[in-house]
Amino acid sequence: MERIITPTSGNGKGTGANDVAQELAAALRSRRLSLQNVQSGINKVLSFEPLTSVKDLVIVGDSPAAEEIFQYCQDQTVRGYRFRGIFTDAPISGMLAQHRVGDVAALKAFSVQNRIDIVYCALPGSRKQEITDLMEFCERNTIRFRVIPSAESFIPVVKTSDLEFMGNVPVSKLRKEPMDRALNRGLKRAFDVAFSLAVVVLILTWLIPLLAVLVKLSSRGPVFFKQMRLGRDNKEFVCWKFRSMRMNKEADVKQATKDDPRVTAVGRFLRKSNLDEMPQFYNVLLGHMSVVGPRPHPIRLNEQYRDIIDKYMVRHFVRPGITGWAQVNGLRGETRTPELMERRVELDVWYMENWSFWLDLRIVLKTVTNMFGKDKMAY
Repeated sequence: MERIITPTSGNGKGTGANDVAQELAAALRSRRLSLQNVQSGINKVLSFEPLTSVKDLVIVGDSPAAEEIFQYCQDQTVRGYRFRGIFTDAPISGMLAQHRVGDVAALKAFSVQNRIDIVYCALPGSRKQEITDLMEFCERNTIRFRVIPSAESFIPVVKTSDLEFMGNVPVSKLRKEPMDRALNRGLKRAFDVAFSLAVVVLILTWLIPLLAVLVKLSSRGPVFFKQMRLGRDNKEFVCWKFRSMRMNKEADVKQATKDDPRVTAVGRFLRKSNLDEMPQFYNVLLGHMSVVGPRPHPIRLNEQYRDIIDKYMVRHFVRPGITGWAQVNGLRGETRTPELMERRVELDVWYMENWSFWLDLRIVLKTVTNMFGKDKMAY
């Protein structure tokens, strides 16, 4: 699906090099106006700021471990955790009394309104249904759910070596997440910056002008289109692509289908070869995306599937990618049925849980080879 951006210059006559020059000039003016944002993005790249951002957390339930987690956050703020409150059905005493925000039922609204990153659950196992409901709520809203283990815990936990420690408190995750480790995130981000910078300098400097002319000659409209997508932790960003369709009013509501009449001849070539995705390497440089990761879906598609497909929003725990494990395994393009989307989500979650640097390299190589082969889902 595409959002076509209507050109703001030109008289609508002709589709030649003059239109291209005007549009590229407008893009350059826009870039100059947003230079501070670009510089801020570069500073984040160089300082690895995204790797050390502060995570807001809350605790639901009362236990001795809750107090220790609170003290850990207070004493070790340099580690990147910020305590935002505790939720219990009954008033509590001790050091957490003044930090009680409300009862358990109030947790959901507070977490969404305050963009909470992690919920630590200290509820007893006897409240199984409530815990399950909270866990599913967190998964749907891209909030990490952690369980403080107890003798009566019923939720399956990861193996002991993957426990997270908050001070002396062992905390269980619902799944293994290799990119939770700062070293892994740093390695992946370093690869993203190096690879995307090489692509921009060595390829896009000459490819963009060439494809810009072809796109303009294919039909009336802009060279590029942009569409809002959800990135890591549900943060919106503008995703750039080469325009591959004629101007149409269904771009935001209808996915591209096989033999779609909206797709131009040039656009069909761009989509089959994945060249339409090339401008997204700028998104990678600015930290919106990664070279490899779950593909970012249009926001309307997220709204359609988030409540009907298990773990759908879990995909947003990591940066979206230009290519991904699902895509190189044939699950790209149109999702005609919920079953196809469910399978794509399964592969995306598998990628998150089994990430390695070598897996990323494998996906990149397979993507390149697929560009020169026939992909029946590329349309």
